[in-house]
Amino acid sequence: MPRRLYTPELANKSLPLVARIARDIQAEARQIQALWVRLQAPGHGDRQALEDQLAEHRDAFATLSDELTQLGVELKDPLTGLLDFRARRGGHEVYLCWRLGEGAVAFWHTLDGGFAGRRPMQEF
Repeated sequence: MPRRLYTPELANKSLPLVARIARDIQAEARQIQALWVRLQAPGHGDRQALEDQLAEHRDAFATLSDELTQLGVELKDPLTGLLDFRARRGGHEVYLCWRLGEGAVAFWHTLDGGFAGRRPMQEF
């Protein structure tokens, strides 16, 4: 499947759907984390029930992650809702960077720049 490239306008237009998926992913990730902690604790109760719940949440997480992949959006951190949209700046591919809670795609960075390398969209 060819890689989808976004413009800043298209990324922002996609945010209502992408944000919904990101919120759902974050909720599933938190559930997975909480269940994992409970499974590691002594006296955790019904181990099989917890493992079944964990499997259900992992399946839901995978389905949601696949939705993002189909949209061409890359999940970077499920707990913070950090996502990247591939784009082209000049002759190079870059990421348009967005995180849950941000009102718009307001940052970009190089493919290897990561969150720490985010630059404002005014420099795009």
